[in-house]
Amino acid sequence: MIKKSFSCLINFVVEYIVFATTVTKYAISDPMMNDKINFHFSTPDEDLGYKLWQATMQWQRQSNKVLSEVGLTQTQYVILGALAWLSQSSENVTQKDIADYIRVDRMVVSKVLRKLQGSGLIERTEHATDTRAKCVSLTSQGAETIQKALDIKAQANEIIFGNLTDREALLRQLKLFITH
Repeated sequence: MIKKSFSCLINFVVEYIVFATTVTKYAISDPMMNDKINFHFSTPDEDLGYKLWQATMQWQRQSNKVLSEVGLTQTQYVILGALAWLSQSSENVTQKDIADYIRVDRMVVSKVLRKLQGSGLIERTEHATDTRAKCVSLTSQGAETIQKALDIKAQANEIIFGNLTDREALLRQLKLFITH
């Protein structure tokens, strides 16, 4: 019995040595097993992209919260606001115009416009000269809603960005970032 137990122990030790040798061999040949990942920063708080993402997520959460008072999401607000802005200089604002202006995929704009139309905030009609295009316009309810949303967002932005020391410098930097 002792001989059998000893034999089992020897087999276990041999199998363990073979296993350990194999793992060590692969660890030596696999640089990911031995080297640390190079993050290019000491902590994530030093990574500009990460901090920009965190700030964007926080801003979007707060924006969605205040915009819910008028029944809009941040995306709906941006699209409705772009339509209101573009409508000041053109009577024939198209879905493509809105998508190009806010730099968002046309399908996203189309989907959101359908929802806004279903809510009675916009109307979509055929373009007078381009049968492929749809013209978009605010309804009176849409104009009222976007005005309320603009007022709410102005107040919220004062709170959100109130502790910034140099808003103008940040705005200039963001414009540089967006144009490149």
